[in-house]
Amino acid sequence: MTTHTYRVTGMTCEHCVKAVTEELTTLDGVTGVTIDLAAGGTSDVTVESRDPLPLDDVTRAVDEAGYELA
Repeated sequence: MTTHTYRVTGMTCEHCVKAVTEELTTLDGVTGVTIDLAAGGTSDVTVESRDPLPLDDVTRAVDEAGYELA
C-alpha cells in the first residue's frame, strides 16, 4: 500500500472534491482519496493505492475533472 499527496489548484467547493475523487478512483489500484479543500487555493489530495501511481495517470485524471496539479 502506498500513499502520496498531490497539490491541486482550482478547487472551490464540495462539487470539485467529488469530481476529483471520482476521476482518481477510476485509476487502477486506487483504494482511497482524501482531499483537504483550500477553496480558491491549492488543495492537498492524498491518494492511497496498492502500488505507486504513474504521475501521468494522476495528471490526466485531475485534468479530466477540470483541475491542475500544482
